[in-house]
Amino acid sequence: MSLGEHEGAASAAEHVYEHEVKAMLREAGVPVPRGFVVRDLDFGPAAELSEPLVLKAFGPGLVHKSDAGAVALGLTARELPAAARAMTAKVPATIAGFLVEEQADAGVELIVGLVRDPAFGPVLLTGLGGVWAEALRDTALRLCPISEQDARDMLGSLRGAALLDGHRGGPPVDVDAVVKLLMAAGGPGGLWERLELGEFELNPVIAGPSGVVAVDARHLPGQAPARPAARPPGDLLPLFEPRAVAVVGASTTRPNFGNMFLGFYRATGLPLVAVHPTASEVSGVPAVPSLARADVDYALVAVPAERCAEVVRQAYGVPFVQVMSGGFGEAGHPGLERELAEAARAAGTRLLGPNCMGVYCPRGRQTFVGGGVGPAGSVALISQSGGLAGEVIKVGERRGLAFSRVVTVGNSADVTPAELLRWLARDEETRAVGLYLEDPRDGRELYEALRAADLPVVLLVGGRSGQGQQAAASHTGGLVSDRRIWEAVAGQSGAALVTSQDDLIGVLAFFQAHGSRVTTGERVLVVGPSGGASVLAADAFDLAGVRLDPLPGDALESLRGLGVVAAGNPLEVPVGPLGRAGLVPEVIDVLVRRRPYRDVVAHVNVPAFFTYGDTAEPLYAYTRAVAAAQEALPGVRITLVTRNGECAPPGVDDEVRRIAAAAGIPVYRSMEAAAVAVAAGGRYGAA
Repeated sequence: MSLGEHEGAASAAEHVYEHEVKAMLREAGVPVPRGFVVRDLDFGPAAELSEPLVLKAFGPGLVHKSDAGAVALGLTARELPAAARAMTAKVPATIAGFLVEEQADAGVELIVGLVRDPAFGPVLLTGLGGVWAEALRDTALRLCPISEQDARDMLGSLRGAALLDGHRGGPPVDVDAVVKLLMAAGGPGGLWERLELGEFELNPVIAGPSGVVAVDARHLPGQAPARPAARPPGDLLPLFEPRAVAVVGASTTRPNFGNMFLGFYRATGLPLVAVHPTASEVSGVPAVPSLARADVDYALVAVPAERCAEVVRQAYGVPFVQVMSGGFGEAGHPGLERELAEAARAAGTRLLGPNCMGVYCPRGRQTFVGGGVGPAGSVALISQSGGLAGEVIKVGERRGLAFSRVVTVGNSADVTPAELLRWLARDEETRAVGLYLEDPRDGRELYEALRAADLPVVLLVGGRSGQGQQAAASHTGGLVSDRRIWEAVAGQSGAALVTSQDDLIGVLAFFQAHGSRVTTGERVLVVGPSGGASVLAADAFDLAGVRLDPLPGDALESLRGLGVVAAGNPLEVPVGPLGRAGLVPEVIDVLVRRRPYRDVVAHVNVPAFFTYGDTAEPLYAYTRAVAAAQEALPGVRITLVTRNGECAPPGVDDEVRRIAAAAGIPVYRSMEAAAVAVAAGGRYGAA
């Protein structure tokens, strides 16, 4: 998906003339300059306007009027005819007429734009406008419809937000008027619903102490793509916990993927049948000649792409068919993919994939990774990549994650991430969901599912770096990119957007540990040994967007009584083999009793515990003390960071994680990973 490819964007010759756009703006309550249209060089009505005046030519092909020399500023009424003749001689495009307007007073120049994203639909953009729109790219995005709070958050997020407050003695802007304009464009019932939206832009909008005025307007109509009807989630339980499974494509002579999956399923003990045209068994598994003879809930198909539709047509009575094979739309063969989807509909079966690895569910003995299944848990994962999903399972379980449901969707020809998310949000076994996506198919449906999900969701998106189409007809089109759209999706839905597989696992671990814990505060406290680690910890949390508030002044005397003289946050507390194991919990208790903290992050340098000996008991004692603090403070989420943990003897890290996990404490190897997780937990709690 390239979000610069705004569907239906009209050619330059098809744009709506500026005076027609401004007529629509007036009807919507958006202030525009007073003016009139001239087609015969009769500028008599200019006498009724206040000077100075602006002259603009319009006609086919005149989209970027300033670049074409089709705009003149600061004119008097007497100068208009000569300016129009000079403009006619200079402008290379055909001129159909002129627009004369009163020139707006100076103020803060803003841009307000609408564009239809091919996946997520109408998007509103605002920021510093005029010549600064692309030079500074200081803008904010939201999916339509926006709320008034969205509008204020957009303005507050700008780097140039201080200009709206009256920078260096200048008068403050009427922010309420700007918000009203944003709502008229992108709010419920706004222009985004009424326009045949390709690209729409007001640039600049002049904002001042007495209101706003849209001095330039551009609209390129586009046809809205038809949205497929959202499929209500049916009963997806057989997908994850089937009574029995069939595997199509295993060989009696040459082991392949089908044979590998037969081995996986035999290891889990799930009732199993192979599908083979002639054999009575394959790899020791009983075989039937076709899917029509298989009494199963789930079938895995691993045959060449051109044969898949034929196989799926035989899946009458099979609730779910997974097509593992590739070679469909992702390989430039969309016709094969359409044929496959039609075959599934004809058979009355639901199609997972194609081009996907399948399902992992310890409760249902479903798997696509070797080595059996891990413990059943409460974390779900939806992934468009089977390989990445396998890595998250293996690495995640090694770090203590326990999965409820994992599903790979590949090309999502039928079952989509949005449908799965809606079902998982109601699944009693699932408490948090991770998603890895590249092309969401129907992004608007996914966005609505994210907003409706009443549980924490973590998003990792591949291919977010693509920029807007360079040839976009408006600044708005050029300023929209995949990365910024996903940031808006996450911000408006409350999902946590992460940038790496490691952070996906880390944030899911945080929600697994703390998901059911109700916190009582908003502040974050970091406690650990002194030195550069505390300074770097402050930097890590600042980068993650987490503010570390100063300590309460009335706690300093109590801290000194415990032997802690530092008073900053991060708070430096002696921790190590010679330190008292219970000191950090005592410090936490002193502070929490005076000020509610949402999160407390305790960090240690693991090698320091082995400086004066080779026993891990001091580290275990410290971990047990922190665990006891968590049990005593259910309204605080405690997180443990074991810096440089790889330097510990074998098995030490596992034991520390075991002690911490028993108390519901997640463990991280770096302050950066913990900061990302704590930030995600704070955003979810505030959503």
